Amino acid sequence: MGLRDRFQELAPQSKSLFVVIYAAVIVGIGLSAFYVFSAFYSPHGSAVPSSVAWLSSPPLSDLDSLISPREQVADTSVDTVDASDASHRSIKPIWVGPPGDGKMPPLEKFRLTKELVEERAANNVIIVTFGNYAFMDFILTWVKHLTDLGLSNFLVGAMDTKLLEALYWKGIPVFDMESHMSTVDVGWGSPTFHKMGREKVILIDAILPFGVELLMCDTDMVWLKNPLPYLARYPEADVLTSTDQVVPTVVDDSLDIWQKVGGAYNIGIFHWRPTDSAKKLVKEWKEMLLADDKIWDQNGFNDIVRKQLGPSVDDDSGLVYAFDSNLKLGMLPASIFCSGHTYFVQAMYQQLRLEPYAVHTTFQYAGTEGKRHRLREGMLFYDAPEYYNVSEGFLSFRPSIPKNLLLDGEHNIESHFTLLNYQIKQIRTALAVATVLNRTLIMPPLWCRLDRMWFPHPGILEGSMTRQPFLCPLDHAFEINTMLKELPEDEFGPPINIREYSLLNNPAMPKQVKESFLEVQVCRPGSQNCQLSNNTASAGIIRLPRNSNEETLKTVFSSFKDVKVIQFSSMQDAFGGFTDKSREEKFRRRVKRYTGIWCCTKDHIPGHIYYDMYWDEKPGWKPIPPQTSADDHPPW
Repeated sequence: MGLRDRFQELAPQSKSLFVVIYAAVIVGIGLSAFYVFSAFYSPHGSAVPSSVAWLSSPPLSDLDSLISPREQVADTSVDTVDASDASHRSIKPIWVGPPGDGKMPPLEKFRLTKELVEERAANNVIIVTFGNYAFMDFILTWVKHLTDLGLSNFLVGAMDTKLLEALYWKGIPVFDMESHMSTVDVGWGSPTFHKMGREKVILIDAILPFGVELLMCDTDMVWLKNPLPYLARYPEADVLTSTDQVVPTVVDDSLDIWQKVGGAYNIGIFHWRPTDSAKKLVKEWKEMLLADDKIWDQNGFNDIVRKQLGPSVDDDSGLVYAFDSNLKLGMLPASIFCSGHTYFVQAMYQQLRLEPYAVHTTFQYAGTEGKRHRLREGMLFYDAPEYYNVSEGFLSFRPSIPKNLLLDGEHNIESHFTLLNYQIKQIRTALAVATVLNRTLIMPPLWCRLDRMWFPHPGILEGSMTRQPFLCPLDHAFEINTMLKELPEDEFGPPINIREYSLLNNPAMPKQVKESFLEVQVCRPGSQNCQLSNNTASAGIIRLPRNSNEETLKTVFSSFKDVKVIQFSSMQDAFGGFTDKSREEKFRRRVKRYTGIWCCTKDHIPGHIYYDMYWDEKPGWKPIPPQTSADDHPPW
């Protein structure tokens, strides 16, 4: 029988089978269409399913377009599993305060136990941070980012009872670290700071024997995307750590290439699996730190892990044998597990078109206040509603920068300071107007030509993706901690409150505040329509002659005290000076302390150069380092 005869013999049967299959396909297509239609147009859900939401997300072009976590769609690839895993666990919901008579349970109820960790863990993973009451707002921000991502498998260690009680009443899962820590900000590098680092090592050593995976975090970082699916991609890793790497070693989302990572391993974000090698590492690390209280915990970690580094575990994973030649270590890519430099300065993830998982506020200045302000600039910090609606109202202005100051010529110290000084003078004027009108000043975005570091460098870090010029954090040039510090009013005049440049773009900003708006068009005296008049105020616009003095400003704006946002079209020559000379002297004394330093030139020791709020009053002022030890002081 030939092949053709066989087909003819099977034809009647095949025809019947084909009809059945065809009908099944038609039914399947219909059901699929119904499902897709329902997913997109269901009245109970989003118009765009989370599984395809990224397709509709516009690319981020610059730091001004950073979206708030309130607008981000959570990655549900693990959330669904987490939800089902939690369904059979009777855990308390987050952000729901405890019922009852308002009495605090005894401290022993908050001890860290295996039962507590297992209760909160999901898929055998627990996420942990810790701190004292001084970092309460950072901790609440950390928690809010996680809950916005649909994650609840976390715990917060309280280093003082004040924080423990506050978190308990807010419905946040908390345990007592029995540290008896001070409730104030201890300051980076202080003995108490080093004690906090030792508490971290002790905590890791306590949790790993419980048999769970531990994602350990500092409180000054936030999660932007669910990291658990990423960490699960490397099941063989004993430890996955973030780094201070500022030069990309990869351009995708794979682990950084360990041979090319020159930056320190940063212990602000790292993931531990409860393996024998990991337990051995943390015990040796703990013993080292307890034996010598002068060792910084991160330095100790780097020293121990790097005792043995190499070879690669395999050709594909990016893991490397480290420590005792058995520990499998991986370096989280700095482009998406971001430092303060790769996120806020380089915007590396944007340039590589990647989605960041986290940002840790490292590589910044001005202490804790600088960290807080950086997160606020990126609209990543959660503040109370009153932060966005101050009783005295806000003052803002549109900064003006000539193109040649930004783009023309070489990027060097001279062109950098020319650009910064041009902006500093406008900010000085804005601070004066803000204090006269008793308004909170919304700082403008700040542009820089050169990066700032703690050490000599050629302007930007070689091999980094820093663009020139770039939108630089305010702490690159201003001492934010001093700006927010309470100074004696009899010596420095009234405080001048500030807000970050992105405030009005923040989704948390109330609509009624943004709509209560007055535009002030600064005009040349004698020009057409450049006169004080309330005729245009009903349209939300007034015209103000340049160089209006203190009394004029007070008189004009006394009618607009109920307006929430007053925006000047320019601050160039907008203020003619104080009429109260005593107030002027106090103002000058205050704002002279607001500017910081640039660091550092390679051809002089010391290499830092002071910014000067009143640089324009000093003929022949030049951006040079202190020439003698007597010159090495701020310009006040």
